[in-house]
Amino acid sequence: MILGDRMIKTLFVSSVSACFELDNALPYENDREYTVSLDGETLFTRKTNVFSLYDLKPDTEHTAEVPGYGSVTFRTEKETCAVNVRDFGAAGDGETDDTQSIQTAINCLPPGGRLVFPEGVYHTAPLCLKSHITLDIAEKAVLLGNTDPARYPVIPGTAPDAVSGEDVHFGAWEGNAVPMHQSLIFAEYAEDIRIVGRGTIDGNAQNSEWWINVKERTVARPRVMFFNRCADITVQGVSVRNSPAWNIHPYFSRGLSFLDISVYAPKDSPNTDALDPEACDGVDIIGCLFSVGDDCIAIKSGKIELGKKFRQPADHHTIRNCLMRDGHGAVTLGSEMAGGVKNLTVEKCRFNNTDRGLRIKTRRGRGKYAVIDGVTFENIEMNGVMTPIVINMWYNCCDPDRYSEYNTTREKLPVDDRTPYLGKFTFRNMECRSCHVAACYCDGLPEMPIDEITVENISFTYAPDAREGFPAMKNNAVKMCRAGMYFDNVKKLTVRNVSVEGCDGVELMTHNVDELIRE
Repeated sequence: MILGDRMIKTLFVSSVSACFELDNALPYENDREYTVSLDGETLFTRKTNVFSLYDLKPDTEHTAEVPGYGSVTFRTEKETCAVNVRDFGAAGDGETDDTQSIQTAINCLPPGGRLVFPEGVYHTAPLCLKSHITLDIAEKAVLLGNTDPARYPVIPGTAPDAVSGEDVHFGAWEGNAVPMHQSLIFAEYAEDIRIVGRGTIDGNAQNSEWWINVKERTVARPRVMFFNRCADITVQGVSVRNSPAWNIHPYFSRGLSFLDISVYAPKDSPNTDALDPEACDGVDIIGCLFSVGDDCIAIKSGKIELGKKFRQPADHHTIRNCLMRDGHGAVTLGSEMAGGVKNLTVEKCRFNNTDRGLRIKTRRGRGKYAVIDGVTFENIEMNGVMTPIVINMWYNCCDPDRYSEYNTTREKLPVDDRTPYLGKFTFRNMECRSCHVAACYCDGLPEMPIDEITVENISFTYAPDAREGFPAMKNNAVKMCRAGMYFDNVKKLTVRNVSVEGCDGVELMTHNVDELIRE
């Protein structure tokens, strides 16, 4: 039932859980607390636009209702069985090594089976998932990562097929197929996996050596979750935290949903991105809360070797009704994006106290398939973000040649197979309060300018105690404070109904902009 123009949308239904979204125009939260009822019984009050229901019965029809939004009737899925992990010997006491018991239970599950983790702390090393199963992690249940690196086997980046000699891909880190430690929750070449519940998956890196001397490691650190060439994966409700490296890393996978989850890591923890889908097709990130030590979401598609070999862009990604806090970038594209990024929509989100809001990182050398196009940000609230919009084609981290003449010269170089391309970007209906460094900083390449940028219906204001900083990570960067909108090497720029209040200096700075429309 629909009331006026407001309704409840069903996002996902498993055998024992469901996730819903209030269809309104409000970023992240409803304008007031609301009450959720199930089959006529009041369950809880909530304010976020996305909510979940748990502990449902399989193959059962239910009706959820929210006053002012109407009701929605849904049916939970069937399942073949549900078994308790303790029946396979898991202690859940936080001290016993439960790895073998949990893995045995996973191995024994039939297709359509569900493995239940009741309240307790399950101390575990990496677990390998298989197709057609559900992990149901109850409230107050914790999967706690083992702190001994020796318990995390090394997965090769590639291994040759014994018959053809062709590379089979397994491990990855920062855009390359390289050896890595097996991740805590690990699946390769699998499909139809659900991880649901109100429990926690804790990488426990704060009590290990994973965050120490990270640049000296020869084998990439594990993630809390890694999905390689998987399909139809849904993670709903759980809290993920304290990963040794990126928290959740889907890789060359398709049909992924991350719904109503939260991801946490200390602000000073190294490379603890919340969610980094790499070369994936069809990713929904809806109703999530991220607060980490690096980028909250980083959409990637590999460095140049993977880009040339597979030409697999990050495609059809939707980010909606999420809250990003304290990370380097709220939503980042790159810098490993040699396969390209296209068809990205980010809407109805809040970014609080991140270094940057939108953060595009690319550079010479990413290659001709490194095309970013069709990116739309709309209905976004930012509060305390240092620089809300950054498009940087001079990113200078992570690669051995980052200080080379090729990557530092501002001279116009020939366009060749190493040259990336940035297409059309639209930013509309945004309120950016308490900025610090600059309102907007977009810097293209002289030989390959950014094709088109539209900013419309946006307001920028500055923090009274604004701090200076670098708007983008690039060579020869200059610190700014309360700067306006800066654009360099852009073919077409449209600025429509944009206010910049309280900046030091001019509101709009343009260099090498071929066509400027200002209204």
